[in-house]
Order: sequence, then structure tokens, then C-alpha cells
Amino acid sequence: MANDPLVIFTPSGKRGHVAPGTTVLAAARSLGVDLDSVCGGRGICSKCQVAPSYGQFSKHGVTVAEDALSDWNAVEERYDSKRGLKPGRRLGCQAQILRDVVLDVPPESQVHKQVVRKEATARDIVMDPATRLRLVEVEQPDMHEPSGDLQRLTDALRAAWDIPALSVPLPVLQKLQTALRKGNWQVTCALHQPVEDGPAQLLDLWPGLFEGPLWGLAIDLGSTTIAAHLCDLTSGTVAASAGIMNPQIRFGEDLMSRVSYAMMNEGGAAEMTAAVRDALSELARVVAGEADVPTTEIVEAVFVCNPVMHHLLLGIDPVELGQAPFALATSDSLDLSAEALDLTGLHPAGQVHLLPCIAGHVGADAAAVALSEAPDRSEDLVLIVDVGTNAEILLGNRDRVLACSSPTGPAFEGAQISSGQRAAPGAIEKIRIDPETKEPRFRVIGCDLWSNEDGFAEATAASGITGICGSGIIEAVAELRIAGLMDPSGLIGSAEQTGTARCISDGRTHQYVIHDGTAEGGPLVTVTQGDIRAIQLAKSALYAGARLLMDEFGTDTVDRVVLAGAFGAHISPLHAMVLGMIPDVALDRVTSAGNAAGTGARMALLNRAQRAEIDQTVRRITKVETAVEPRFQEHFVAANAIPHATAPFATLRSVVPLPEPRFNAGDGDGTRTRRRRRR
Repeated sequence: MANDPLVIFTPSGKRGHVAPGTTVLAAARSLGVDLDSVCGGRGICSKCQVAPSYGQFSKHGVTVAEDALSDWNAVEERYDSKRGLKPGRRLGCQAQILRDVVLDVPPESQVHKQVVRKEATARDIVMDPATRLRLVEVEQPDMHEPSGDLQRLTDALRAAWDIPALSVPLPVLQKLQTALRKGNWQVTCALHQPVEDGPAQLLDLWPGLFEGPLWGLAIDLGSTTIAAHLCDLTSGTVAASAGIMNPQIRFGEDLMSRVSYAMMNEGGAAEMTAAVRDALSELARVVAGEADVPTTEIVEAVFVCNPVMHHLLLGIDPVELGQAPFALATSDSLDLSAEALDLTGLHPAGQVHLLPCIAGHVGADAAAVALSEAPDRSEDLVLIVDVGTNAEILLGNRDRVLACSSPTGPAFEGAQISSGQRAAPGAIEKIRIDPETKEPRFRVIGCDLWSNEDGFAEATAASGITGICGSGIIEAVAELRIAGLMDPSGLIGSAEQTGTARCISDGRTHQYVIHDGTAEGGPLVTVTQGDIRAIQLAKSALYAGARLLMDEFGTDTVDRVVLAGAFGAHISPLHAMVLGMIPDVALDRVTSAGNAAGTGARMALLNRAQRAEIDQTVRRITKVETAVEPRFQEHFVAANAIPHATAPFATLRSVVPLPEPRFNAGDGDGTRTRRRRRR
């Protein structure tokens, strides 16, 4: 009932009303939320842990009170005393829902583990890291010429390696004398020198010859996912990559929701800062473990992130980014210590570099994309779209580069979609609909077979078919348009209008059935009218941002399009074009750059000259603010049609025919009705 408590699960975004006293585990099962449990709800296995969030959530339209869940009970107390629960966690089988609540399901409590697809993209990078190993021989002490060991080490580094000045943290100074004598007056120094010929910091030292290697992290801190690449600072080799969900999702799926949370809840910004710093420290330990590297050998990290993530990482309240004129606390690149950011997964003296932000809504991640893809050196006009919860868009060539961001929201990643889910085994990621029979075939993550191929059922028996992820919903909506099951306005036709029983009634609208697993206790995976609306809003924001930059540039066409970002790498160019996500261009001129922001972070990590280069490039980029540009709304409205209300998309239509049905939802069964003529 509507008066019953509302429960919202993140990161899936699934929500529903449940009777007061319903356990979290029971609520999760009734709503199709991926929450693990193997002990039958007896509080033994601890796999059903959840993290409740409290305060005001304007995005969800709820305020979560401290008594939203039942009190800590004896079962939880016993488990905590024997095996320990992380602070703030509850056992889903024990905690009962009493009032409206927002609950985060952490990765370890999910049956189907999230696939964070942010692999390192191959790139030739000239090695010039800011942190290097230097072997040096130090003069022994002389009673007749008294000087300290540190002074003689400084002199030796100046003479051998041209180091003009040296700063030494106290913990390193404390081990200096022992290391010198143990190494017979030879030591290997880890020197951090951000600028060639500039001063250096001694991060660590070892007796005699230490050949390393030293390691660095290139981290793409996104609003939905965080990816880290562990790089050898000598060879540039990526030893391991790992990704996790950004734990801030529980405070809001998009950036403005998190800004709102900080505004509405005292201490909300600090809460989100602590959550992301803990996650980053854990991610560093995970990626180091995968490569069997001691965290004490990770001496440097480079971060790229959007402005809100940038401020929350630094512990700066992002409130000013939520209102015009969207002022940044600082837009310059920053050099900080890992200790200042409470990052515990690195060397104690580890150093952190943040790339510069371009504008209040265009961050260091866009700067990293500009570094990676170099639109300022392109002979032709290139549109670069980093697709995500907040899309960054660059347009330019060697004459001029423009940049903006566009609030696409989380629909492209499977959130706010009825059968949507994050990318995980069992999620539909590709789909084709036969224009003649109107029958679908699909592929799921974790299986290379299509659903109509022999062996598909056996290959997917373990994962099941659990829902549809972002790339899947994009293809599904585009395929509905190609097959004539959906009209240009985004309306799905009835079974009578489309000629297929897969179009079933859903109140005054219709939905298309992709997969019905209810007979085996599985889900009914459909595309609903609400799903299409969510995708329309997201793609319209993306297209409108690109079109706004084209207006500023004085052009109606682009020469090529680059889809960047981990999600962009999995989008079919054809389906993106049919949907109208990007402007019309020849399909062979649409390419993927993979995780371009992560590549830019690696370039800055492994070559200090690239840091100076992007600092200069950012100053030359023209920033366009979509939030205050009236033409953005005009482009947004026109882009609601699929592919577009006024743009002809002639190149696309020469490749794939797009039927032009007109469905009308004027009455309950979706049959077409006549409009009354005006006299």
C-alpha cells in the first residue's frame, strides 16, 4: 500500500512499498534485488549485509529517520561479537523496515558481482615519471669536516643527479643513518621530482642497490564506478587493473543528488568524502594484491574526476557547484600527499597529482580525455563523448576546442530501468529483433552465445538471465525502432498494431517482452514505456550538449565521433545513431577510445611533461555552460524523438531503413483514435 514504508535499494535503484516489519532480505527478494543469503535467514552467513543511509534524499523524495529500521537485535549482536560487522552495516535477514529507508547493497553482498569494465587501453607512452630510483654514493663522515649525513646525501644527489634541493619527511630521515651504514655508504633513493630541474622529495631509501620497481596508480574516479590501473614506473607496464562501484551511490545516483544531499544534511559532504576515501584505499590494496605488489612500493597516484568528485575527494563541500555560477574552489592541478587525503593503500610518503578541471561542470576527467585524444591536434573536426552518468563532451580541431558537460543521469547504466541492472553475469548486453517476425535474440554477460543458439540454456544455467544492463537497454530501444514496434515519438504499439503478442498491455501503454523466465522462477524482462522515456531523457541531454557545441563552432556536421569511457566502449555505433545519441555521421567514422580518461591519467602518471601540457591545453579550451544556455532546452526537446524531430539523419537512413508507424495511446487498449477536427 502507498502508506507502507518505501524502501530504495542502491546501486540497483529498485524501490517499492513493503509492509512495516518486513525484513530487508524479504523486501529485497520481493523487489528482485540482488542480495545474497545462504543460511536461510538465521544470521549465520552474514552474506545479506546492507548499509542504511540516513537523512534527506531529495532525488528519491524521502527523508530517512534514524529509526527507519528495527533496533539491533541479539542475533546481530552475537554475530558482531564473534566475527565483526563493519560500522553502519546491518544483517538483512534481521533488520526490519519500519519507515522509509535507503539501503546500499555492498559488492560482497551481491550474488552477481558487478563487472566494472574499465580495462587499460594500450598506448605508447614516453616514460618520464615524476618518481624515480637513484643510486648514490655518499661521503663518509669526517671528524675534521663535520656535517650531517643528510647534508652529505644532498650534496651527493646534487653532484650525481643534478638535484638542486631536497626535502625529507621525518620517517625517512629516521632511517637514513641505518641505511647508509648498512649499504656501506651507498643508498638507493626514491625521489619525487614533479618538475625537471626542480626540487625533489625523498620518499624512501634502501641500503645499497634497490632495483625496484616502484609503482604508481592511475585512478579514474567516476560518479558510478572507480577504476585503478597499477603501473610500473620504470617500464609503464600495467600490472593489474581493478574497479569498484563508487560507494557514494547510496547518497544519490547522479552528481546533483549528491550536492543536494550535502546541502540538506549537516555533515553530508564529510560523510561522502569519508566513504570515497575508504573505497580508494581498499581499491589500492585490491589492485596491489592482484599484482602481488606491497602497497609500500606504490609511491604515487594520479586522479582524474569530475568537479563534484574532485571536491568531495579533497574534502571540499560541493555546494557552490550546485548553483550558478558553479564556482570551483580551484581549477588548477594539485600536488598533495596521500596522507593529506587519508589514503592508506599507498606508501606513507606517497604523492598524489590531480589533473586540472576545465570548468564548474567539466572536470579533470574531461581534461584527461583531452590529453588522451588530443582534439587540439586533429586536422578534422572531432566530437568526443565520454558517456557516463555525467557526460563530458569535447568538440574541436587544431584551430579551436570547445567543452561542456551534459547531465545524462544513470539510465544509460541500467538504473531507473524496470528490468535494469548494473553490468553483471546474466545481464542482457546485446539484443537483435527480427523486423519480420518481431522475435528477439540476445546475449548476456558471461556467455558468448546468442539466445537462439544451441547450448545457450546450459551456458547460462549458473548465472541465469537476470535483467538488462546499459548497453542492452540502448540496443533494445533502438531495435524496437528499427523493427517498427515503436514509433518516432518513442511509443510502443499494441499487439494488434505491431502484429506480435510480445507487445503486452501495461495500463494505458504497452511493453515489449524480451524474456519471460517466470515459469522457472526467473524475472520477466521487458522494455516499458517508462524505460523508453528514461532513455529518451538521457539521450536528449547528450545530443543537446553536442549540438550546442556545434552551434558555438558554427557547424551542422562533424567529421568523426569518438565514444569514450568504459561504457562508451560497449555501445554499438549503429544503435547509438538510431537512438539519436550522437549527430549523424558515417558509421565507419564512429570509433571507441575505451577508457580515455583512464588513459589520460596513465599518461600523466608516467610522463610528467604531459602534466604541464594538459595544464596549458585546459587554458585554451572554451567552456560552454549548458545549464544557462537557452538553446540547450530547444535542442533537448527536438532530440526527444528517435532519432530526432527535425534533423534528417540522412546518412543513417541510407544504411538502415527506419519505419514510420504512428501509435496512439489515447485509449486503454492502445488502439489508434481520431482527433476531432476543428470547425
